Amino acid sequence: MELRHLRYFVTVAEELHFTRAAQRLHIGQPPLSQQIQALEAELGVPLFERHKRKVVLTDAGQHFLLRARQILQDTRDATEEARRAARGEIGELRIGFTSSLPLTPVLPAALHAYRQYFPKVTLTLHEMFTFDQFDALLHQRIDVGFVRFNGLEPAAGIVVKELRRDRLRAVVNLSHPLAGNDSLSIAQLRTEDLIGYPAGVGTGLIAVLRELCAAQGFEPRITQVAGEATTQIGLVAAGLGIAVLPSPLECVKVEGVRYVPLIDVGAYLSMGIATREGDASPLVNGFMTHLPPDLTT
Repeated sequence: MELRHLRYFVTVAEELHFTRAAQRLHIGQPPLSQQIQALEAELGVPLFERHKRKVVLTDAGQHFLLRARQILQDTRDATEEARRAARGEIGELRIGFTSSLPLTPVLPAALHAYRQYFPKVTLTLHEMFTFDQFDALLHQRIDVGFVRFNGLEPAAGIVVKELRRDRLRAVVNLSHPLAGNDSLSIAQLRTEDLIGYPAGVGTGLIAVLRELCAAQGFEPRITQVAGEATTQIGLVAAGLGIAVLPSPLECVKVEGVRYVPLIDVGAYLSMGIATREGDASPLVNGFMTHLPPDLTT
């Protein structure tokens, strides 16, 4: 049984006249009659009662008409869904992002812009460190990643486009002598107890901090570790040391803490968007195409 047989049958059922149905279908009346007869033979039941002046659906024909119409509608729907999927208008887009990203305008602006063009796409968001995003991209657990990438080399097969650079801040307890400075250099933290991320956590900030310190001839003295930036800020407020974090975290207001800019040339974290190299997904293409042009600052 072919879809054209169902279309022929539905048209005859609607017209109840073979000649008019043939005209609608732009085929001859004899071939149409032959196709309907072949359909009836395949089903093993008559679908029409044929009289000299009229055609009437049998009980079997009436029941078959309901299913035939549904099958044809489902086929049209499936065809349209396939076309919409090919245009990136439906489906699921999985997006990774670092913890500080919601504190910047980047993620809200990107999602808002994308939603204006693709309102039917399901967006699934995953907060994770940059290294974990690279791994998730390679293993196709996410499709797009918002990453902090200086200090971490992208894995082979990953492409990163820089969106902005966020300067680093020394997060200092107000009672600390350095809290009164308008700015600091990394060299001024040489003898300070620092609060950082645990070893092995996939953030580029660890490498950036070590590079900045190495350029001044010392190793950072990390005496406290915490996996979350907000926890590090809380530890600063408790007087347990100084943290070095990107500037968007300044919006985290904790009593007894001051954010002091670091003036060293390399004291920044790049924020970028990462994708798989050569990814031809229409969902990813749609997201990248409709990134707001003013995201790069």
